[in-house]
Amino acid sequence: MPKSSRWERWGGRSLILAIALYAFGVVGFPLLALLRAAWLQPADDLRTLLTQELAIEAFKLSLTASVGAAIFNTFLGLLLAWILVRYQFPGKRLADALIDLPFAMSGVVAGIALFSLYGPNGTIAQIWAPETPLGRLLAQVGIEDFNFTASQLGVIFAMVYVTLPFVVRTVQPVLAELEPELEEVAATLGATPSQTFWRVLFPQLIPALVTGFSLALARGLGEYGLVTIISGNIPYKTLVATVYVYQRFEEFDISGATAVSLVLLVVSLLLLAITNSLGLWFRLSHKY
Repeated sequence: MPKSSRWERWGGRSLILAIALYAFGVVGFPLLALLRAAWLQPADDLRTLLTQELAIEAFKLSLTASVGAAIFNTFLGLLLAWILVRYQFPGKRLADALIDLPFAMSGVVAGIALFSLYGPNGTIAQIWAPETPLGRLLAQVGIEDFNFTASQLGVIFAMVYVTLPFVVRTVQPVLAELEPELEEVAATLGATPSQTFWRVLFPQLIPALVTGFSLALARGLGEYGLVTIISGNIPYKTLVATVYVYQRFEEFDISGATAVSLVLLVVSLLLLAITNSLGLWFRLSHKY
């Protein structure tokens, strides 16, 4: 057998082994352990744990904040991807690199940085102080202080920060691969720039936008580090589901943590299934 063939066969087996180790050792077994722990819980106890008011409010906040952040980032991510692909400007490489900053920076570090900027004693709060001209102006309209943290808006902002790269990096390569001849043909046929975008370009971006939205939504649901610092973790107000799960573990309430974790897992799997189904439907419907 030629030496190259042996290397190719060994490489193929190694790839299969690596995929199997990841699928079962890193992802599969932990998920099976979670499902087993939920299966061992009596149905009535599981239902009671899931219907606790604090758990419901925490999950509602996580879902609404992550949906809001995903919707906002879908529009903002499309805009940023369009600018990075279609325009040349000084500092473009730096701006492109900053998109990945939430991937590289720890959530705790980002939380401290944002807290020092938007917190009750942060930089903006000092500008907003009652003795400043801006503070006196805002006090006349009933806005007397600034505390972006410990609020539901702060939770949404934290999720916007961590999920924006998912949309930009999903849409950017698709936008870069669009053939410029399509726009030239549309312009030749008399289409305006807005008609070209909405009728020619945008339909081809829909799968990437749906994928980016789903990834951002799933990432927002699972965010913990940044939200923990910037939200204040106030029960019934700014407590999200992931922090609630951790609090259950701290109090040795493994059953309560397992129940909420199971809901988050089911929602994530549903998002993955919906994303793949929409992508498959779009490819089949535009095959011919």
